[in-house]
Formats: sequence, C-alpha cells, structure tokens
Amino acid sequence: MRNHSAVSKFILLGLSADHQIQALLFVLFLVIYLFTMMGNLMMLVVIKADSHLHTPMYFFLGQLSFLDLCHSSVTVPKLLENLLSEKKTISVEGCLAQIFFVFATGGTESCLLAVMAYDRYVAISSPLLYGKIMNTWVCVGLVWGSWGLAFLDALINILVALNLNFCEGQNIHHFSCELPSLYPLSCSDISASFTALLCSSLVHFFGNFLLIFFSYIRIIFTILSISSAKGRSKAFSTCSSHLTVVIFFYGSGLLRYLMPNSGSTQELIFSLQYSVITPMLNPFIYSLKNKEVKAAVRRMLRKCF
Repeated sequence: MRNHSAVSKFILLGLSADHQIQALLFVLFLVIYLFTMMGNLMMLVVIKADSHLHTPMYFFLGQLSFLDLCHSSVTVPKLLENLLSEKKTISVEGCLAQIFFVFATGGTESCLLAVMAYDRYVAISSPLLYGKIMNTWVCVGLVWGSWGLAFLDALINILVALNLNFCEGQNIHHFSCELPSLYPLSCSDISASFTALLCSSLVHFFGNFLLIFFSYIRIIFTILSISSAKGRSKAFSTCSSHLTVVIFFYGSGLLRYLMPNSGSTQELIFSLQYSVITPMLNPFIYSLKNKEVKAAVRRMLRKCF
C-alpha cells in the first residue's frame, strides 16, 4: 500500500508562534528531556548493578525506564528542533513514522503497566509462591508479549493510515504527529483509519486498563484481609508508586484520545503530559517513594565515591 498525497510535508505549528516564548520553551523542554534521560538511565544502571533489585518487580521497572527513554525520544527531539527552526516542517513519511513509534512505545507501556499490576497482585496475594509464579521465563515472555502486541497494533493503524491522501492542508495544530491530528487534513475517506484507531483504543488501551482495574480490586481485597495495620501499610506501599504512574499515564493519554481533535490548549497539555512530562516523572516517583531503590542508589554512590 502506498500513500498518493499531493502534499509531501506538514507544518507543525507547535505550542507558540512568539519567538521569545519559543526560546523559553526550548530551554524548558531541553531541561525536561535531560532529566528524563538521566533519571531513566540512572534507574537502568541501579537495577542492573545492584543484586538486591534482581527481582521481577525491578525487572519490569527497568523495562518501564527503557520504554520511557524511547517514548520521550520519539517526540521531544523534533519538538526541540522545531522550537529553534523557522520552517517547522516534517515529511509525510516522517510524520507517519513518528505516529508508528508513538503507538508502539505508548502501547507497550500500556501493556507493561498491566503486567506490573498483575505482578503486584501475585506478590501480595501469594508471597510464598511469588518467585515460582513470576519466574524468569514468565517475566521475559510477558515483556516480549507486550512489545509484540503494541507493535502489531501500531502496524495495523499505520497500514490503514497509508491509504489517507493529503491534497491541500499542511498545518498541524500540534507539536508532534498524532493520528487524530491528520484527519482534518485528509481529502480522502478517514472512516477506515478512524475505525481502526477506535478499535485499537478500545481493545488495547481500555483492555489493559480493565486488567489493571481488576488487579487492584483483588489487591484491595487482599490487603483488607491482612490483620495487622503494619502489614496492610507495607502491602499498599509496594503498589503506591505503580498506581501513581498509572494515573498519570492513563489520565492524560485517554483524555487526549477521547477528546475531539481541535488543537486546543487543553489538548496540547494532555499530549505534553503523557509524551514529555510522565517519562520524566516516572523514575523520580519510583526512586523517591521506594526505600529499596533509594538504598541501592546510596550503595552505588558509595562504591563510586
């Protein structure tokens, strides 16, 4: 399948047309991107280097950090480039490639968050069997399954989107390429692409959200059955970081894709939240709220200095 568009490039209008504001935004997002890189790389290094963190929970957390590096790198470098550029263009092929990788990395993260919720449920409900149930092969299989499902979902959406033709409109009222942003620019029928996007959102993202929801329902009932207050507090503390990340990711991501495409400020804020801000916050949420990670960081720093 090929795209037969008369338009070869799109113009990403971004966040502001004011050059002074663009300069300030460049500095802001550069700092955010550097913090994202450093925070997630730190998590990967700490988890790899410290034997105390060689458990299923931290294996999945390392995968989440790697995903956040990838997800942020799909959109932020182009955003930074456009904030300094006069043209602010992106080719149709480059735009579709960006959409594909946003789907792939975002979809994998959605699956991985569901896997992590199940992991927490097993750890709390069956602590004695945890190591046996969540063995190495199961953990690796769940991660590969998450990547596979997400890439399949992304591939289906892009193959259908290749049939869209763009004849006149070039302006995308956004800082990155997202599939809903292309629909107003298409001079061909968008129903097939919209249906594919709707089905993938319902099956993939809402499906994972339901898995997370039911896992936490079971976790809550298990925690309530624990007799000691200290035990309940300890069990809940192992889930609090994950629950915070889920709220950030799904809260902004679902709201963005449920909203009609308009290029509004609210729409841009939701997109920034899940594609730029959340990847920066995740390692800090897990490190600041997790005693084991903080202890591992201290041990690594003592070895280095």
